[in-house]
Amino acid sequence: MIIAKDIINKSGVTFGTSGARGLVVDFKHNVCAAFTHAFLDVLNNSFEFKTVALAIDNRPSSYEIAQACAAAIKQHGYEVEYYGVIPTPALAYYAMQNDIPCVMVTGSHIPFDRNGLKFYRPDGEITKSDEIAIVNNGYVFPAINELPVLKPSSLATNTYIDRYANLFTGPVLTGKRIGIYEHSSAGRDLYTVLFKLLGADVISLGRSDEFVPIDTEAVSEADRLQAVEWSRQYNLDAIFSTDGDGDRPLVADENGEWLRGDILGLLASVQLGVEALAVPVSCNSAIELSHRFKSVVRTRIGSPYVIAKFDELSREFSSVAGFEANGGYLLATDLLMNGKNLSALPTRDAVLPALMVFVAAGSKGISNLVQSLPLRFTWSDRLKNFASDKSQSIISSALVSPNNFVHSLGLSPRTCQGIDQTDGVRFILDNGDVFHLRPSGNAPELRCYTEAANESQAKGYVELILSRIEQI
Repeated sequence: MIIAKDIINKSGVTFGTSGARGLVVDFKHNVCAAFTHAFLDVLNNSFEFKTVALAIDNRPSSYEIAQACAAAIKQHGYEVEYYGVIPTPALAYYAMQNDIPCVMVTGSHIPFDRNGLKFYRPDGEITKSDEIAIVNNGYVFPAINELPVLKPSSLATNTYIDRYANLFTGPVLTGKRIGIYEHSSAGRDLYTVLFKLLGADVISLGRSDEFVPIDTEAVSEADRLQAVEWSRQYNLDAIFSTDGDGDRPLVADENGEWLRGDILGLLASVQLGVEALAVPVSCNSAIELSHRFKSVVRTRIGSPYVIAKFDELSREFSSVAGFEANGGYLLATDLLMNGKNLSALPTRDAVLPALMVFVAAGSKGISNLVQSLPLRFTWSDRLKNFASDKSQSIISSALVSPNNFVHSLGLSPRTCQGIDQTDGVRFILDNGDVFHLRPSGNAPELRCYTEAANESQAKGYVELILSRIEQI
C-alpha cells in the first residue's frame, strides 16, 4: 500500500502559482494517483459528490497522466467524466455548474518536457491551504497496475460554447475578420465554432501538430512579426490565441500588435461595467489611473491570491472581477448583460476578455481603445533555465543596497525611491518607472516586469536588466 504524502513529497512535482508542476518523467502513475487521492480526500471534508470531471491539453504526455488520475478516481469510489482536450476554463465552468470537482492535466505554457495538474473544488480553484493539505495528506491506496481507456464526451465543450454564444441577442461579431492562432492550444477547435456562431469571419492560423509552449507574458519576436504579417495578409480586425490550456488569452489589434494581458483585462472590465478589481502587483498602473473603478486591490502573483480577495470585495461591491498580467480573466460575481445572466467564473478564462474587447471596439478598431487609456506601458520577459536559488540570491543581495544594484544593472543616473516586496521585488525608480524581479513559481525561470512612460523604454529596461543579471 502507498501513503499519498510520502510519494508526493519525494516526487519532484510541486505546487507553484498555478497547479502542481514537474518534469514529465516525474509524473509516474502512482505520483499522479497520490495527488488525485489526496485531493479527493481533502474535498471529502467539505463537499458531497459522486463524479469527478477530467480533461487534458495537447501535450504528448497528458493522456497517460489522465489515465492514472482516472484510475485513482475510480479507486476512491467515484465515477469519471472525461472530456478530452478542452480549455481549462471550459472544464472548470462545466464542473462548477454541476457542483462536482475536476482535474485538468496541463502544463499550461511551460515546455513539453514538463506537465502539471490543476485541481478544482465544486466551487472553484483549490486554495493555498488546500494545497498544503494535499501535500500532507496521509491517504493510503493500492498501487496503480492498470490504466483505463478514456472515451471523451463533448458535453463540457458545448456547455462552454453556449455560455458565450447565448450571451448576446444576435451575431455581435458580424463583419469582423478574426484570425485564430491555433498552434497547439487546447481550445483551438472550440474557438472557431464560437466565433462563427457570433457572426465572425474566422481564419485559421499557425496550427501545429507539435506542442508549442506559448507564454502570453513573454511573446516571442517571431510571434510578434508573424502577427503583423497575418494582419496585413488577411486584412484582420483581430487575432486571438491562448496559451496551451486556454486560460490565458493573447489578442492582437487590427495592426497585428499584441496587447499586454493587463491592458486587455482593463478594457474588458470597462466594457463589463465592473465596479471593483483584484489584480496582481505586476499589472499596469493604468488600471488605477483610468479612474474607471471604485476599488482596485493589489495581490501577489497567481490566481489563488486574486481569488482570495473576491469575498472581501463582493461584500461591498455588486460586480467584482480580477485579471493577471498574463491576461487570464476571473469573474467573481454574476453579471446581467443584454438581459441575460453571465454567471461567475472565478478562474482564469481567455474567451471573456477577448470577446468583450472585440465588442467594445465596434468598427473603430481595437487600437483606438488602447490609445484612449493612460499612457503607461509594461513589458516582460524571462531568463529560462535559471535556478530559483540563484534568483533568490541575486534578489537578497539587491535588497542589501538597492541603489548599488540599480547602478550594477546599468540604470544610472536613476536611483531607487521605493521597494515593494508583495511578490518578488518591485523597484520604483526616481522617475516613476518600475522594474520587478520575481522567480517563477512554475519553472526554473527569473521573470522581469517593467513599466515606463513609453513602450520602447519599458522594453529597453527588460533587455538591459536581464542581460546584466545573466552576467552577474
